[in-house]
Amino acid sequence: MSAASEPSSAAVVLVVVTTVGASTDATAIARTLVEERLAACVHVLPPMTSVYRWKGQVEEDREQQLVMKTTGACAGALEARLRALHPYELPEFLIVRADGGSDAYLAWVAANVTPAQA
Repeated sequence: MSAASEPSSAAVVLVVVTTVGASTDATAIARTLVEERLAACVHVLPPMTSVYRWKGQVEEDREQQLVMKTTGACAGALEARLRALHPYELPEFLIVRADGGSDAYLAWVAANVTPAQA
């Protein structure tokens, strides 16, 4: 694909991941993000064990991962809303660009999110 035919950054589909504590209502967060059209879809994965370093200590907690599908145009608004909903001091917010995929699925994601108005 040539640079001229690549989609604009606004149209790029992104996969965004975060984790919340296992006792957090992750489904409520997912539903809010989809209802507000910041994510087309959010997968709420089963609880898992996370081991990480925080403030100089190795910690271990039960968490759930949320996998969100959005576009480049909605990424900033999604991050801001997730921060407002998230119980952690420093929420995970990692973006993976979807460099390919089914054209129909990518179009569905783009059609089901609404970019923030300037």
